[in-house]
Amino acid sequence: MTKDATPPAQRPLSPCIQICQIEPTTSVCEGCGRTLDEIALWGSMTEAEKTPVWERLVAEGHVSKDHVSKGYVSKGRASGG
Repeated sequence: MTKDATPPAQRPLSPCIQICQIEPTTSVCEGCGRTLDEIALWGSMTEAEKTPVWERLVAEGHVSKDHVSKGYVSKGRASGG
């Protein structure tokens, strides 16, 4: 985990914002920014495996660092998906 990363205990369960639209050419969800593989594996991933995904989502602007630390994401409320 990088020094600027949000500790896992403060993250929402998922970056999902229930706007599930997959961009066909990239296989990335336009709502949460995760790839299809990341979405499919999310429930079985460890916090250590999720950390780089969260960091990428913050870096790409899908998720606000402040919102992640408060337990919700930038475009809406996070769900468990």
